[in-house]
Amino acid sequence: MKWIDTHAHIYLEQFHDDRASMMNRSLEAGVEDIFLPNIDLKSLPELLQLQKEYPDHLHPMIGLHACGVKENWESVLDEMEDRLDSLPWAGIGETGIDLYWDKTFIEEQKMSFARQISWATRMDLPVIIHCRDSFDEIFEVCEAHFEDRTYGILHCFTGDLDQARRAIDLGLKLGIGGVLTFRNSGLRDVIREVDMEHLVLETDSPFLAPVPYRGKRNEPSYIPLIGQVLAETKGISLKEVASITTFNARQIFKSNGSI
Repeated sequence: MKWIDTHAHIYLEQFHDDRASMMNRSLEAGVEDIFLPNIDLKSLPELLQLQKEYPDHLHPMIGLHACGVKENWESVLDEMEDRLDSLPWAGIGETGIDLYWDKTFIEEQKMSFARQISWATRMDLPVIIHCRDSFDEIFEVCEAHFEDRTYGILHCFTGDLDQARRAIDLGLKLGIGGVLTFRNSGLRDVIREVDMEHLVLETDSPFLAPVPYRGKRNEPSYIPLIGQVLAETKGISLKEVASITTFNARQIFKSNGSI
């Protein structure tokens, strides 16, 4: 079985001591393609260096994370925009809105998100959306700035069924990760009602490790664990989950030949 991890920050310092062995475990688990969402200007060099080491398996994205939106957000995006034509990026992001930690820059987060949506639309790339305590704001910006050809992934989806349907209507896939394996999350009840064609798998490594590794460092080799719970939730085989979610990920990332 072949798997795709559509969202992993494996360039971060949590992997500095064992990155090669982590990559070997991921490949042995059948996770052959891993997509790297960016965080800010500081993270970009390490992301790109790692991608150069595994060019057949790692795919870089560019964007400014919602939590990185500060007073200088416009100059950060100016610098990123200057780099848009420098590489065959796999996607724009991760971007979005996060109101869990700090609401100081909520309006700036919305503007940053909208500008990055415009990049994705113009370049025919998926926009990778971070949404934490901000579904209403995310949908507000998307509905105002999405065009018919805009598409992407609502990363780390943990919403209710109405929010899932609203995202799907916008042309978004739902990124399903370790939270699905948490028994009290309620996500299984939602995903049970969502067609498989709308789902992709992700780890968000090093965060949100699935059971039985909850609370520990996450890594892409755990994708099959998430897949197993999804198979049980949907009442289908693990092989079907691998096949369908891989196909869905390829649909999202195919426009620029990423995979």
